[in-house]
Amino acid sequence: MGIETNPGDDYLLETGVLYRGSEYQPPKSWRTWLIGRPLSTADAPHQTIGKAIGLAVFASDALSSTAYATQEILVILAVAGTAALGYAFPISIAIVALLAIVTISYEQTIHAYPNGGGSYIVSRDNLGDLPAQVAAAALLTDYILTVSVSISSGVAQLVSAFPALTDLRVWIAVGMVFFVMLINLRGVRESGITFAIPTYFFLVMMFSTVIFGLFRYFTGGLGKVVDPPEIEMIHALQPITLFLILHAFSSGTTALTGIEAISNGITAFREPRSHNAGVTLIAMAFILSTLFLSITFLSGQIGAVPSEFETVISQLARTVFNGRNTIYLMTIGATTVILIMAANTAFADFPRLSALVARDGYLPRQLTFRGSRLVYSRGIVTLAVIASLLILIFQASVTALIPLYAIGVFLSFTLSQFGMARRWWKSGRLQLGQSLKEAGSSVHHDPRWLLKMVVNGFGAVCTAIVMMVFAVTKFRDGAWIVLLIIPTLVSAFTAVHRHYKDLASKLTLEDFGSPRTIQRHRVILLISTVHRGALHALNYARSLSDDVTAVHVAIEPEDAEKVRSKWESWGDGTRLVILDSPYRLLVEPLLEYIENLAEQRQPGEIITVVVPHFVSPHTVSSILHANTAEWLRKALLFRPGIVIVEVPYQVGESESG
Repeated sequence: MGIETNPGDDYLLETGVLYRGSEYQPPKSWRTWLIGRPLSTADAPHQTIGKAIGLAVFASDALSSTAYATQEILVILAVAGTAALGYAFPISIAIVALLAIVTISYEQTIHAYPNGGGSYIVSRDNLGDLPAQVAAAALLTDYILTVSVSISSGVAQLVSAFPALTDLRVWIAVGMVFFVMLINLRGVRESGITFAIPTYFFLVMMFSTVIFGLFRYFTGGLGKVVDPPEIEMIHALQPITLFLILHAFSSGTTALTGIEAISNGITAFREPRSHNAGVTLIAMAFILSTLFLSITFLSGQIGAVPSEFETVISQLARTVFNGRNTIYLMTIGATTVILIMAANTAFADFPRLSALVARDGYLPRQLTFRGSRLVYSRGIVTLAVIASLLILIFQASVTALIPLYAIGVFLSFTLSQFGMARRWWKSGRLQLGQSLKEAGSSVHHDPRWLLKMVVNGFGAVCTAIVMMVFAVTKFRDGAWIVLLIIPTLVSAFTAVHRHYKDLASKLTLEDFGSPRTIQRHRVILLISTVHRGALHALNYARSLSDDVTAVHVAIEPEDAEKVRSKWESWGDGTRLVILDSPYRLLVEPLLEYIENLAEQRQPGEIITVVVPHFVSPHTVSSILHANTAEWLRKALLFRPGIVIVEVPYQVGESESG
């Protein structure tokens, strides 16, 4: 509201509305110890992050891909023999070129859409609701898989070093997911500081490896990898074909996963946030390109081969550092940690994107709720639960999960770049000084609109080709699951949106007039026996209306007689209806009686069912009492003109209270 208040003070606005500042301070609890003290809304500007922390928060996924992208290329090329491995470096150059195009596109997106949203917002504003839903489904799916794959991959490294943990790998992976979730629940700034240390440690070790490796190569002292693992050939050698090259190219493009993360999380950066986010994106792309090209180049020079028994990074590190010494172990340790920390990018972006989609009415509104630490806590928990379920289903197997990976992100790349190309086309149709207001931003005339449209259009075509190659080559391995999940999610989005639209149409005040006046108020008081709680509820019922009827269900005849006798003394003349229940049912006779009254209800008449409820001083003892009000509420929820009121009676309270 933009009103500065002192706690406890009242402020009368011009509209006659009384605005009151709050004195409430959240008490300390176990959650304070676990996720930190609650933050007020006014603390939000202080929870934003700068470029250095932003790189750790949003780039860990992309940077971690350097640990396996080169190996993914070599795995595909290996089917054509060792001679084909020489194509890895030219393929990596093509991937870096694609990375540059995608980076330029998202850098433009960051400045065009400063409130974040990435592919979803770009698609919504430029391509329509359906493409936006597809982009959202693709990205949300990819974020879930990012957590499952990166955590499983990191645990696989851990289990390789300690084989005794093999049987526990699934539960270790689930534990890691909830550990990362817990850190993210503490807030963007705190999680960024926590994850900055392992992220920058990884960068230091990887740059040390490639710089020292390049130095040794150019001085002639690098040599070949000692005792490389054998290439496992399941089938006969295949020829080197264009399809094989494209397959290797598509596998290597896993290096691009996570590039879109910064465009989705612009609001996490401090002002000027678009500038800071853009600089962070360019820095991330530069670091990623440098490491990826260097690792691929050096892997070719030392003769590294893809293997399930030893990673390419391991072969490179022990060759550069002359064996499995301390520096080698530090490099492998840093790689293991960054693979687990890569899940943090998804935890940073999934909640933001799901909140944007929910705000547009395509996901439950609860996902727009910011928790006590100013993060979308429900989205964070949702991501952790779904990712853990995937890990349990696929038994933390990277091999089983990896075919599901990257299709969604390249679909979102494609839609985003097509959307940006259309945005530049609209920009070219505007005159200088004109603007077009859209939901996510404003479009202005750009004198370089044609060049930008060509760049984004070309990038969209490239990413679309990669996506299709991915879908075809990995279809049997499990990619069909993602191709099924995305349309299913879009259908779910549509159903949720339809519900919210239908609800809004029924709740709108347009052409409503005024609420129907209540002309008659009939009150039904349910009693099981006559006691203080029942009389307390009777007093409340009579304050609502003079038309009060007490109702007792006669399960046992002797109990009904006791109720009748006591009511004559304590009911103060209020009529009593005793419902016979020969089958000893409680709720069903009540429902039949209330429904009969509802059928005879006159226009403007409302029926209120008052239910006494004991409030026990001890939580455990509360389970000893039947919750009749809750049963009736569920049964009568969809009956118009009926209200259920629960009247609590605190056991041991004074009559004046």
